[in-house]
Amino acid sequence: MAIYQSTDPAKYSGKTGKGADYIHEQIQYADLSQGFPEVKGNVIGILGYACDEGVRRNQGRIGAAGGPEAIRSQLAKMPFHKTEKFLIDAGTVLCDDSDLEAAQQLTAQKVQLLLQHSCFPIIIGGGHDMAWGHFMGIHSHVKQNERIGIINFDAHLDLRQPEPQGNSGTPFLQIASLLENVGQEFHYLCLGVRKDANSTTLLNTAQKLGVDIVFRENFRLDFLVQITKTLEGFLNKVDRAYVTIDLDGFSSAFAPGVSAPSPLGFDTDVVLSCLEKIFASKKVISLDIAEMNPTYDQDNQTAKLAAGLLHQIIDWI
Repeated sequence: MAIYQSTDPAKYSGKTGKGADYIHEQIQYADLSQGFPEVKGNVIGILGYACDEGVRRNQGRIGAAGGPEAIRSQLAKMPFHKTEKFLIDAGTVLCDDSDLEAAQQLTAQKVQLLLQHSCFPIIIGGGHDMAWGHFMGIHSHVKQNERIGIINFDAHLDLRQPEPQGNSGTPFLQIASLLENVGQEFHYLCLGVRKDANSTTLLNTAQKLGVDIVFRENFRLDFLVQITKTLEGFLNKVDRAYVTIDLDGFSSAFAPGVSAPSPLGFDTDVVLSCLEKIFASKKVISLDIAEMNPTYDQDNQTAKLAAGLLHQIIDWI
């Protein structure tokens, strides 16, 4: 069973500024089970995805269900510079048992509701299986002829076959199947893919599906000109962009608190440089950050990374 739970304001705390300078002083709260608050202007809605059933099914390290609260606790302390924007915490989808599919369906409903109210959704979690629910919500909202492009910062392609159920390694193949069934093209760009983290079968699947890949060895600032050309070419093919960031794509020097850590991951500067260019396109409709696992974090380093990324992204939205 999946449960939706509104956020207790006590989850957000930190030092007090002279003019409501910090996020915990500015953020508003929405209980989506009661509708949507009357807020006008540039609205950003944070939705938690407290679920690691997909990680368990994929034989990863359990603990990502605690990701949303870990990220919130670090984001709350950060300054809030954009007073013309409204930041709303829209609660959390919880998966208290093994019903991953119900959690994904509920996530899709909440994402669709946020988009219907012209609110930019940011989903924090939680296993990368959130991408399936997140995409379903976006797909249900946009017009039938709009082309959705997926940009994934990740070491893994996550194109595994559900056997028979989905997990944290299957969401983008599930999306590809959905689009094929409705006669739409699958547009997927994965940045930072590691060959040591993807089987030949997965690489062949990506080739068959026409996936655009930038491998880890070429995903660094030395290659930013080439990466930018890849991003521009991809964005020119789509009408909307869904951005998803898997924290396990970063080197474990930056992100030890994830389900599948590796010292061979990418660094923060190349991701921020790419995100800036992606948001400059004005095509981004929604974003998520996946695989935050506080059980294995060190000095909240990974949670601070996720919160820092969000802080900059909020500036660009």
